[in-house]
Amino acid sequence: MTGKGRAPTITLTMTALIVLPTIISIPGAVPFASAEDLAAELKTYPYRIIYETYQDGNWELFVASADGSEKVNLTGTADVHELHPHASPDGAKIAFVVDEGEGESKVRNVYCMNRDGTDRKLVAANARQECWNGDGTLLAYLQGESDQFTYTDYATKGIFIYDPATGEHRQHPNRELYHLYNPCWSPDGKWFISTVHAGMGHRHAILAIEAEGTGVYNLEIPGCRPDISPDGKRIAWGPGDFALRIGDLDFSGPRPKVVNARDVVTSPKPMKIYHIDWSPDGKYVAFSRGPEHKIMGRIPEIVGVRAEGWDVCVADAGAVNRWINVTNDGHCNKEPDWIPQPRVGQ
Repeated sequence: MTGKGRAPTITLTMTALIVLPTIISIPGAVPFASAEDLAAELKTYPYRIIYETYQDGNWELFVASADGSEKVNLTGTADVHELHPHASPDGAKIAFVVDEGEGESKVRNVYCMNRDGTDRKLVAANARQECWNGDGTLLAYLQGESDQFTYTDYATKGIFIYDPATGEHRQHPNRELYHLYNPCWSPDGKWFISTVHAGMGHRHAILAIEAEGTGVYNLEIPGCRPDISPDGKRIAWGPGDFALRIGDLDFSGPRPKVVNARDVVTSPKPMKIYHIDWSPDGKYVAFSRGPEHKIMGRIPEIVGVRAEGWDVCVADAGAVNRWINVTNDGHCNKEPDWIPQPRVGQ
């Protein structure tokens, strides 16, 4: 459905030179056998993780310490489904989507609240896939392609920018953006990095989009769901269903590109790995992992689709396959995001 893992068709011409990322290995990479040491590291790591989870027949947002301890249900609702959380860069706000209503009246909306779950406010109706700018003063989101609810992640049309201080919304300068999903905003505010599927002349690709212009560039890396590191220098993404990859972002040339790419986590079939997200200091990445299956034709990595057996994990971003589970109940635990606010006393 998403086309993840399928490289876009590439044609070389005399007028365009496509630079593909070089896959490298890390000498002396830490093996998975050191997972116990990683668990000890995360026990004292000051940042927390927020994620979506299916509990007692309802999607909720849980917050936990980096090692998975001290879990707290941040939303606690029984009549709506909270999903796809994203913390602001200062950790003060949480943006998320809510699936509300049933049947033909069902709709997905973007909301925002304080990090403790208070002061919950509607940001945009029929919207999804929200992300913050570098200082947390603006929130971007994708508008739904039609009024009819769908789980399809790329059923979107246009990037919109919301200013929480004024309540104003504006559309991105490029009005031809559509079928995007999982956008992220570079810390310097200059770029969006997003997946596109069956849109804008692409079968499936990861794009660099000028935040205040109309330029769109294919990064020529396979896969989907990119995330930019907090320093803006690296990108993490899923090149396929069973690997997660990290590379360096290079904006120095005439077009953006990704270099020095390497796999940070791999997973044997049928255990998929998705939803990679950088920690605030770039030392770790969180991700989701679970069995490959379909529910009524829908794949489990899609927002709002049940994913039995899936759990949140954390990996060492400087190693290969040094990771641990931080949830273990398999209750559709997905879409982890780090909260940059340190825990009290740290």
